[in-house]
Amino acid sequence: MALMITDECINCDVCEPECPNDAIYMGLEIYEINPDKCTECVGHYDAPQCRQVCPVDCIPFHPQYTESQEQLMAKYKLLTASKKTNAV
Repeated sequence: MALMITDECINCDVCEPECPNDAIYMGLEIYEINPDKCTECVGHYDAPQCRQVCPVDCIPFHPQYTESQEQLMAKYKLLTASKKTNAV
């Protein structure tokens, strides 16, 4: 399941640099998470880093993007494989 950032976001800028998949970006008013890049940090960390650092607890699970641990790991492998290909 991907994560999302709610309206409670205070634009403190701490979550964006924590995302190992570059899934967090500044939207029109608040930060947003690209669900195609969000793996909940599976493959990188034991817990979502953005949720760990968020001072206002505004990063819940996105109800429209339900994924199993296996699906998140497959997405992680796809994302990291494409990073390696682009680096060459």
